[in-house]
Amino acid sequence: MPVVVVTDSSSRLPAEIADHYGIRQVPLHLTLDDEDYREGVDEMPADIVSHPGVTTSGANPHELGTAYEQALADSDGDGVVAVHMSRRLSGTWSAGRLAAEKYSGQVRIVDSRSVGLAVGFTAIGAAQAANAGADRDRVYESAIRQAATIDSMLCVHQLENLRQSGRISAASKMLGSALSIKPILHMVDGVLTLRERHRTFSKALEKMADAAVESAAGRPVTLGVQHCESPELASEFADSIADRFREVTSRVIVDLGPVLGCHVGPGAIGVTLATNLEPIEL
Repeated sequence: MPVVVVTDSSSRLPAEIADHYGIRQVPLHLTLDDEDYREGVDEMPADIVSHPGVTTSGANPHELGTAYEQALADSDGDGVVAVHMSRRLSGTWSAGRLAAEKYSGQVRIVDSRSVGLAVGFTAIGAAQAANAGADRDRVYESAIRQAATIDSMLCVHQLENLRQSGRISAASKMLGSALSIKPILHMVDGVLTLRERHRTFSKALEKMADAAVESAAGRPVTLGVQHCESPELASEFADSIADRFREVTSRVIVDLGPVLGCHVGPGAIGVTLATNLEPIEL
């Protein structure tokens, strides 16, 4: 079996894509009223994204070590490449490094420097290289290249979750106190930064679309659209922006899920672009 790719549930990869590429996803955690929930595994309250008092946490070394050990066995010794969310946003990458120490270099850990579908697209790029016959080090290098070239932005509909999350950089002070401000956030060097802000959500979406098209610079793109409890708006946004690119080789629309959703709040819409990814197969 080729090199096996492992990621965490922040990647937001649909099951059919993860299964096709043999990508393993380790769940992240939410805690509410002292009860722990594993994302994508445990049934949780429907309103957990908006519920006050929810906390989130990454996968721990034991969980990651168990996943790595099984993946390594399934690879018949070819090795494992683990792609995780930015070390500056979560302790999952550090936990992965700790868990991988016992495997003498057979498990290599990638900091995606991002979150959400940018993690997922990086994992897909690694899996595509693995399925093409690349060895562990070349799969790792492929993941690093993908992570360096993927662009990701997010429009937030409401500020309360964002204020409470602590996951935005020092630029957060520029958000101001007005509830009408609709920020566009941009992943830069592994942290969420404020790209620009607008008075209406429709204007923020329009400007995010413009920025995405500019980022693509006429290249074919893998287009990812993410949302928090807004599937219809996400589909409309994907349709409206797709025609503005020279070529969309693949399109993926996913919910941000409860862990990420707790930090950005309902109504958020994001766009992720990969310009070096082979078409996604199903």
